[in-house]
Amino acid sequence: MDEIDLLRQMMTIRAFEAALMARPDHGFQLLSTGEEAVAVGLCAALGPDDQLLTSGRSIGPALARGLDSGAVMGELLGKLNGTNQGRGGRGHMASPGQGFFGAHAVVGGNLSIAAGVALAGKMHAAGQVTACLFGDGACGAGVFHETLNLAALWALPLLLVCNNNQLAISTPVQEGVAVAHLTDLARPFGIAHDSVDGMDVLAVRAAARRAVDFVREEGKPFFLECRSERLAPHSSATRETRSPAAMEALWSRCPIARIEQSLRASGAYGSGELDRIAGDVADEIDAAMAAADAAPFPAPEDVLHHVW
Repeated sequence: MDEIDLLRQMMTIRAFEAALMARPDHGFQLLSTGEEAVAVGLCAALGPDDQLLTSGRSIGPALARGLDSGAVMGELLGKLNGTNQGRGGRGHMASPGQGFFGAHAVVGGNLSIAAGVALAGKMHAAGQVTACLFGDGACGAGVFHETLNLAALWALPLLLVCNNNQLAISTPVQEGVAVAHLTDLARPFGIAHDSVDGMDVLAVRAAARRAVDFVREEGKPFFLECRSERLAPHSSATRETRSPAAMEALWSRCPIARIEQSLRASGAYGSGELDRIAGDVADEIDAAMAAADAAPFPAPEDVLHHVW
């Protein structure tokens, strides 16, 4: 995947979420605005047989993992063409056959499940890497430390990726986690670790590749922190708590603008080429929305299907 493909994926995520939020029926969503480079850079490092688990902030990771945008839109709008026939929504969307083991709405809820997926991979799928993407808010949860312990104890092929967007809703990370650096959490368990600028998709991809290679070759866990910035409120139902001046400063670090500037500066791609990509992305999102709108809702009599 070259730089232009990385840009296209990030633009697709942002345009997808903007189109969804323009609808009155968008529902409760956690968006990836500003954090696209983490999802795209990570997924660019994963192989087709690897598995990805994510938090409830799942739209960006699902699209970056290659799920069809129309199916993702349908899922978020509760339609039958959705990845899970409209039953999973943002918080529980999954497509294991495409390497997307699924989203988990509970903070930290994906961590112990990821350990189980990694254990299964170790037993039955030699060379498979399980990646688990979670936010900094999960680092204070007991299940995070339990997962670190089991991953180290059982030598699980598990890549733990913390998308550290600096805020757990509105609580700064330094007020929620006692260590100076989140990577310090891996040290007592002897787990290899790294930290990277999560606003630079090329840096994320490079760090993720190194981490994936380590996990695959050594058969041991790895902890990767991606330091990102959330450029939108925590959710569609919460207000922005940061000042306009602070937000302006954060937007100057936008990962999409960053790689666009790099491509222009290199002379490899001009404004015309970048405008064409933006047009292609807009067409894809229009098609995704049309597919979701055309799809029916599940029938009321099927409400108990797929329920155990």
